[in-house]
Formats: sequence, C-alpha cells, structure tokens
Amino acid sequence: MSFEEKINNLIKEAMKAKERERLEALRAIKSAILLERTKEGATGELTEEDFLKMISKMVKQRDDSAEIYRQQNRPELAEKEEFEASVIREFLPKQLTVQEVESHIKAIIAKTGAQSMKDMGKVMSQATAELAGKAESKTIAEITKRILSGS
Repeated sequence: MSFEEKINNLIKEAMKAKERERLEALRAIKSAILLERTKEGATGELTEEDFLKMISKMVKQRDDSAEIYRQQNRPELAEKEEFEASVIREFLPKQLTVQEVESHIKAIIAKTGAQSMKDMGKVMSQATAELAGKAESKTIAEITKRILSGS
C-alpha cells in the first residue's frame, strides 16, 4: 500500500471516528502530496525519499510555529500545531539517537576521506541523503561540524 493510499484510509477512519484535529492534519498531508506531485518539473509520482523530505519539512514547520505561539503566549494555537506535528510524525521512520547519527557521520567521513571543515559540504550532502527522515538536518550539521573541527 502506497503512503497516499494509507493516508486516504486514515482520513476515512478519522472521519468515521469524528476526530476533527487528526483529520485536519491528515488532510494537510494529502494536500502537500498533491502539491508536490503537480508542482512544475514534477513527474506526477512521489518517491519515498520525496515523501520523507516533505513530511520532515511539515513537522519542522509545525514545531517552529508552536514555538512562536508559545513565545507569544498563545498556548491553544501551540497545542494545535504540536498535535498536528505528532500526527505527521507517525509517517516518519524512527528517529536515530545522537550516537547513531554520529556513527553514521563518522562512517561517511571515512568513506569520503573528509579531513577538515572544507569538506563539510561533501559530507553533509551524503549524510542528509542517507539519513533523510531519520535525523534532523540541524542535528546532522552540528555533529558533522563538531567532528570535522576536531572538538
């Protein structure tokens, strides 16, 4: 079953169960899939990698919005964003621990022969591709920077 079919089934379940908030989050995912499939230059099909990138971006947007709402003392809006993020997170693979990300990055550094901060781009491009959806780009960048700078 494709992720699109899975989402459509979950939308039906949420409608039957009258879970309005969950339904909103699932419809947001469906909308994002349609936009991604029909954007200029798209093939009409969504690969798993594209789907994971899209879902990761949606989670990050909601987390950022929730943080802003909390800073502006709007807890009801922050909770809505956090709930949507939690529903969307269900479609991401299990997140790696910092130690697991670190070991992946060390392996990539060994593979690419990277030795200094000048090689960060080379390591980052490979690391973000390999760890897509499994770790946040910010975490990958911080760990890569720390390892390459030798601290």
